[in-house]
Amino acid sequence: MKPIIYLPRRICQPALDYLGSFVHLRIFAEERPISREEFLREVKGADALLPQLSHRVDGEILDAAGPQLRIVANYAVGFNNIDLRACSAQRIPATNTPGVLTETTADLAFSVLMAVARQIPAADAFSRQGKWSGFSPTLFLGADIFGKTFGIIGMGRIGQAVARRGSGFKMRILYLNRTRLPCQIEQSLNATYTSLDELLRESDFVSLHCPLTPETRGIIGENEMRQMKKTAFLINTARGECVDEKALVQALRDGLLAGAGLDVFEKEPELAPGLIALPNVVITPHIGSATLETRTRMGTMCGENIKAVFEGKRPPNLLNPDIYE
Repeated sequence: MKPIIYLPRRICQPALDYLGSFVHLRIFAEERPISREEFLREVKGADALLPQLSHRVDGEILDAAGPQLRIVANYAVGFNNIDLRACSAQRIPATNTPGVLTETTADLAFSVLMAVARQIPAADAFSRQGKWSGFSPTLFLGADIFGKTFGIIGMGRIGQAVARRGSGFKMRILYLNRTRLPCQIEQSLNATYTSLDELLRESDFVSLHCPLTPETRGIIGENEMRQMKKTAFLINTARGECVDEKALVQALRDGLLAGAGLDVFEKEPELAPGLIALPNVVITPHIGSATLETRTRMGTMCGENIKAVFEGKRPPNLLNPDIYE
């Protein structure tokens, strides 16, 4: 009998086809987010668990699954939804999908940047509503991107990929990271390591690509927004909790910032009151990795991690190596 893998939310079909070739799939039947109570009930008897970022996996979930649970394969690069200590305490390997969504997420980040700078969503809606009466020299005046100063907070894989896109637009790159990059990488990206204060003061665009940690939670709040240029744009495709959304709404209302592009939010899928009404914000529903190719590869990576454990091997993308020591 094939082992059972439980998915609290359906993923793309090509990935399901791959997984189904060696496991029995059990998937939450409804096209909506699963409740905690449903998750606790439905996970019982699973040999493997394939959660997403919105699914908190802690000791309670592991206990509900039962002693036969052998792996938690997170369908994401981030893993702040996984209690690694609880997994290690029960000798359950936890894995993620690193590297696979770097370029796709960088594409989305730069797309959102361009969309808000050039007012593309508003111009599109204006045209579709039949309001366009002909060329006007003052219609939808946006901001230039080419040659501007680009501040990047978090210079890991995705941050560097975004910097490469900025370099293609001859942008001056400033960056903040936990550790400074090697000189050869800085030179290849034309990137300068700096402080948060200087990055905020100098940048025309500020883009977040940092993980969610105690240090980065709320890293952009009211004080930080006041340091930014009034002509600057804030882009967040990292984690919603890195930005104080309430303060952002107020800053945009008060003209402290020119605009924002957001793919992630503090309390997804809820948006901060007043955010939707702002014309200078581009909002996308957490689609940073949303291409068929990338989402399929994420699913197959989860499958490769699961298959390795079922074959008695160490999974390739292990997050808690202490269980093998």
